[in-house]
Amino acid sequence: MSKILLTGATGSVSSAVIRSLQGAGHHLIGLVRDPAKAQALEAQGVELRTGDLSHLRTIEGAFTGVDVAWLLAPPTPLAPIQSSNALWAAKLGGVKHVVRMSAVGAAHDAPNLNSRMHALSDAEIAGSGIPFTIVKPHFFMQNLMMAAQSIAEQATLYFALGDAKMPMIDVRDIGATVAAILANPTPHAGKTYTLTGPTAVGMDTVAASIGEAVGKTIAYVPVPVAGMVDMLSKMGMDDYMQVSMRDYLTSYSRGWEAQVTSAVKDITGVAARGVGEFARDFAGAFGKR
Repeated sequence: MSKILLTGATGSVSSAVIRSLQGAGHHLIGLVRDPAKAQALEAQGVELRTGDLSHLRTIEGAFTGVDVAWLLAPPTPLAPIQSSNALWAAKLGGVKHVVRMSAVGAAHDAPNLNSRMHALSDAEIAGSGIPFTIVKPHFFMQNLMMAAQSIAEQATLYFALGDAKMPMIDVRDIGATVAAILANPTPHAGKTYTLTGPTAVGMDTVAASIGEAVGKTIAYVPVPVAGMVDMLSKMGMDDYMQVSMRDYLTSYSRGWEAQVTSAVKDITGVAARGVGEFARDFAGAFGKR
């Protein structure tokens, strides 16, 4: 079995990848900045290696002996630097295949900041000489948790998407798909996959699904993009993410990237979860008692 190194090992996506890989006999390695904050991973049998993607010298030896690497950088202005450092360290370590998390619609002319930033790193990995696979997940269903409080307390889903529909995806399905690629990367070499849920849904459908899960009627109230960004600012979201969310919400509202793909089922053999299943699984967060 393979030695698989995962960056962002304590984050939500990489945690989902790790859960999907466990029990299959692979040697899992988590690259973390602070091992003291990753003891839960170590308890699960994940080897910890220490390094900071922002500082190349701290990770130059971290990929030694690794067969396949999962490269994920958090959404910050430093992401292209962190991605470049990770890719170079993987090359120094002799990694045979890298799988990178990009973003839906990543392109140099994308209508949002985050996707343009990802396009820089996608181009770099494609020219690195290392066999690679790129995954581009759509809007995470877990982002709906931003509205959990208003749903639980006011039975209202406030969101800045108008009547647009999009094929949002559950993070658990991203994890399962990436895990399948990491476990057997050769068939996926040179390929890029956009990962979506099984259907494009509007927020009215999301509200109805959550309402069914919690046992009460949930209203969807569209709000202006600027109003939602202001709300996110008050929740502590930094400037980069405020701009990123503004651009994404504006683009999605105009029908950008509404196409559904079958990539999750094609790669894992299991259909992606719909918003109804997500709502049932997380009903407690939305106020079900």
